[in-house]
Order: sequence, then structure tokens, then C-alpha cells
Amino acid sequence: MFPARAKRVIFLFMQGGVSHVDSYDYKPRLDKDDGKQLPFDDARAIANSGQRGSSKRVMKPLWKFAQRGQSGRWASDLFPEVARHVDDLCFLHSLHTEGVAHGPATLFLHCGSTNFIRPSMGSWVLYGLGTENANLPGFMSIAPSSGNGGPRNYGNAFLPAVYQGTGLGKAGGSPSELAIRNLTNPLSLADKQSRFDLLREMNAEQLKRSPGDAELEAVAASYELAGRMQANAPDVLDLAKETAETQKLYGINEKAADTFGRQCLMARRLCESGVRFVQVTYGDNSANPAWDQHSNMPKHGDHAEAVDKPIAGLLVDLKRRGLLEDTLVWWGGEFGRTPYAEGNGTGRDHNPGGFTVWLAGGGAKPGFAFGATDDFGHLAVQDKVHMHDLHATILHLLGLDHEKLTFTYTGRPFRLTDVHGRVVKEVIG
Repeated sequence: MFPARAKRVIFLFMQGGVSHVDSYDYKPRLDKDDGKQLPFDDARAIANSGQRGSSKRVMKPLWKFAQRGQSGRWASDLFPEVARHVDDLCFLHSLHTEGVAHGPATLFLHCGSTNFIRPSMGSWVLYGLGTENANLPGFMSIAPSSGNGGPRNYGNAFLPAVYQGTGLGKAGGSPSELAIRNLTNPLSLADKQSRFDLLREMNAEQLKRSPGDAELEAVAASYELAGRMQANAPDVLDLAKETAETQKLYGINEKAADTFGRQCLMARRLCESGVRFVQVTYGDNSANPAWDQHSNMPKHGDHAEAVDKPIAGLLVDLKRRGLLEDTLVWWGGEFGRTPYAEGNGTGRDHNPGGFTVWLAGGGAKPGFAFGATDDFGHLAVQDKVHMHDLHATILHLLGLDHEKLTFTYTGRPFRLTDVHGRVVKEVIG
């Protein structure tokens, strides 16, 4: 719709909600008031009973903060490898979203709605821009979770079926499961081509009998894409073609980082091959996803060790290949975590009222921070950014006007930012 800064997106989804006050949102007040019982408007208490001013015990960060890089951005020791690249990151410290529980908040993050069936962001992007490679899906979800929205998080809903995301593996799965089902075909090349041609003729004949049938057209297109994928996708998904140096950069063959490292490397290979939108989930299929530490905040350290080197490696690899200039990397979860202990214990509860995400490349302003939470890191108070604002901004970087990217269904025009949304132009470099 206008000149784009980014051509594609890699979304690194930290399922369960990383604690922003333990990672990128430095609040000295937490050290000062650690252990004190203070009143907070707790989102869960408000949702359950309407109670405000609940007494909560302030809990300081478990990891030490320091200013990093030439930009002096604050980052803790939780993600030491990524912290080396803060000068490439654009922090949004004032995110707020809808939904206190994982299910609604995760759906809102991906689809812009907490409950209604809506297309996921990747489907909207593919619908708006199309694909750069006719032999691969334009939208792929690596290791998606089956819970908290499940396939809806990469679904097309009422958009034509050709915009459906393609899943690779599952959350918490082993690297060996990182594959597309039925991708290999034992038939000879000649036999495969013969069957493909016959299928194409049969589909064409059926389409003649039902002109304008969008669902039938989408099914026929998906069959043709599947045929082309059998010839092209195995090469793209073969990580053995990467050098030992590149694999080491992502932490592959290291106990903690191997799985997510492979997923991040695959995301780069897919983007390099023309896939428009790739989301990579670090999570699992449990009721309390990976980053959801209600009673054991030190567990954040284990998860950080699994993703830190792969994410840093992805940034380095994209940059040295010239891909970071037009690839937007988006990191974050469905919400943050509270600056106080849950139940006066050793964990933190969900916090949709104020949290941090970061963007890198693709036109996002590097070494920059926008917005702020209050002195405790509890609620967004300065230059607040709603999740729909983030959606609108990402679409803008891709050259799409979020108010004009619409699809009419049952007589009503829908869009990703269906309720509201504004482009946060301050974060555009």
C-alpha cells in the first residue's frame, strides 16, 4: 500500500510470558522495596472479584541489570548473549493487552481477538502481500502449541484457505519432529509428475463445474503447492547443508540450546527462501506454558539458557547475510509478569497491564526504547502501546495500512486491528 521497510517477519513467541522486570525493564524501586507489602491493582483479582489495592509483597529481580552497548539500554543477565546486541534492538516498554489468562491473551496476540474466530496475523500478512516463493507456504509456524488457541494461532479463519499457516513440529517436541508430514514421496520423478498432471486436470475440470467456489479453488491450490513442496521443501529444511560454524552460532549440538537453535536456523532458511511470515514458539503443550513461573522464578534461567544463544545467533546470521535490513524480528510473549510475588511465594503472576517486547531489523529504530511502565514495572503509564498498536506498526513496516487491510465476511469488513490501533511511528527508524 506504500513503500515497505520489511519484506518478512520472524516472530519469536515466548509462550507463557517472560518477566519483563527480570529481563529488560529495569526498576530500581524493586530493589529498594523488596519484601514490602504494598497495594497493587492486580489484574487477576480485578477479573475474579473486582478487588483493587490487593496487598502484595514486592519482589526484586533475580538477575542483575546493567546498561549495555553504545545505546546504554538496560538489560539483565537473564539473556547475556542477546544483551550483546541491544544496539540492534528496539524496545517497547509500555505494551498492554487484553486477557488475563493464557488462552485469551495468546489469541489476542496472534489474532487480535480474545474469543471470536479471527485470522492470525501471519494469515493477514500473507493475504496482504502474497508469497515470494510459489514452491513453499508463505506462512509457517515452527513448533506451535496445541493449547491456548492451538491451530487458531496460525489459522486463516474466514480468509481463503490458501492463507492458512503450515505447522512444523510441535511445542516441546524433539528436533526430529521438525518436519512436514508426508513431504517425501518414494515414486520416481516421472511417476510423480504424471500423478501431479492428472490431479491438476481433475481439479481444473471440477473447478469448471463450480466457478467462483473459493474453498474449492483453495483446495486445488493447496494440492498443487503440496506437489511443488515435495520437490523443493526437503532442501530448504535440511540443516545439514549449513556450515559447522553457523550451527555452532545457533547453539546446535549444545544440550540446552540445540532444539530452539535448530528452530531459529530453520526460520532463517525459510525466510531466505521466500517465506513471508515465520513464527517460532518456545513453549510446550501444558496448561502452564514454559515461561509461566507462578511459583519458581529461577526456572526462567533454564528457559533463557535454551533460547538466548539461538536468538543472538539468529540476529548475527541475519545481519551478516544482509537479511536483517528487510526482515523484522519480533520477540515477546502474550503478557509480562507482576513485580510482586504471587501468593507471597517465589513466583510471579500474569501481567497484561504493562510489559516489554522488542523488534529488530525491518525498519525498527535500533538501540531505541519507547514508552515506560510505572516505578514498579506494573502498569504502562507513558506512551502506552496497545497490542493492536503493535500489530498496526508491524503491518506498517511491511507496507500495509492496518485500516485498509480488510476482508468482508458475512457482510461486514474485518481487519486485524478490528477494535482500534495506531501506528507507533516513533519506533520506525
